[in-house]
Amino acid sequence: MLTRPTNIKRLFGDLLLPVVRLSQIHRFAMLVAPAAERNKHYILKVLRSRGVGARPGFALELASGSGQHVTLFASNLPHVVWQPSDIEAASLASISAYVKSSGLPNLLPPLCLDVRRPLQEWPGGPWPKSCDLVLSINLVHISPFTCTQGLFKAAQDLLKPSALLVTYGPYAINGTISPQSNVDFDASLRRSNPDWGLRDVTILKELAKEHHLEFLEMVDMPANNKCLVFRMQ
Repeated sequence: MLTRPTNIKRLFGDLLLPVVRLSQIHRFAMLVAPAAERNKHYILKVLRSRGVGARPGFALELASGSGQHVTLFASNLPHVVWQPSDIEAASLASISAYVKSSGLPNLLPPLCLDVRRPLQEWPGGPWPKSCDLVLSINLVHISPFTCTQGLFKAAQDLLKPSALLVTYGPYAINGTISPQSNVDFDASLRRSNPDWGLRDVTILKELAKEHHLEFLEMVDMPANNKCLVFRMQ
């Protein structure tokens, strides 16, 4: 006996409503950063140029923000298992929504990670020497310098031999910030939080050396940003 459409609605309507609401919750949780939409393909190009995705591997993104970057990377580099992370609740919710929406088998649920904490306190371990890539996008300048120090210490502990640390953002070079838009951006960051601001590449190179990381290259990116590429010795 065929069931009439009205009966189907009556039978399943109560089940469908929570599903619709759940999908709306996921959609509304997904943050969209215009800058991430503009730069994510350029960062992907840098990763590919350094061989990321050419073979199976494990990548950790620290401070994943909205989740837009890591979702694109997981989609385009399917041989790599991607672990997103953040410390902010709104970002973790957004990343989770992107993970669920994408359905990608190589994109893991986000972890709440504080890069300033020692590795043995991180959830989701074991961590030491587990990563083929550690990626940090717009973390260095929008956080206290202790986070930058923690990033390089974590990279030393996390990366396999010859694995990569890649950072992205605006930087000072030899004590100079340019162009004026970056000078203004640095000033606005420091007004928001005196512990924030553009870091000098020279200081980052010194931190890298201290943590047994070799500086490989600085790649010019759109909007006066750079990608810095380091390799574990």
